[in-house]
Amino acid sequence: MRLVPIGIEPAVAAPDRKDPDWDARRNAVGLRQALSIAQSWKLGQNELGRLLGTTARTVQRWRDQAEDGRLDLSADTVERLSYLLGIHKALQILFPTPDNRLLWLRNPNSAPPFGGQPPLTRMLSGQVADLYVVRHYLDGARG
Repeated sequence: MRLVPIGIEPAVAAPDRKDPDWDARRNAVGLRQALSIAQSWKLGQNELGRLLGTTARTVQRWRDQAEDGRLDLSADTVERLSYLLGIHKALQILFPTPDNRLLWLRNPNSAPPFGGQPPLTRMLSGQVADLYVVRHYLDGARG
């Protein structure tokens, strides 16, 4: 039995990134988070596919694979997931209610990156650079 002084938690081991399954497990978690975000943003599978640079059919296949806790994804898709998760986090910080987040995403925005279009329209262009622009804009707004 290992004794740990009261008030001191044992250290949690850092993930072993040399483990060949580490990326696949991380990808599965990321996809599950993206599916949850899509639901909260009221996106269909086609729209989520567009954000991830693929088709609705592929998203469904990935969803099935992620249930096993492993998912192999391209570097482009992992980058898109990262931007999507960052956008979601920034929106949570800037807008405390889900309704306000949805309004920001779906309403026209006169800020220069959007040119009067809703931010979601820019994100759905299919280009990873547009996800970057929205993420960068929100990070700037957060300060």
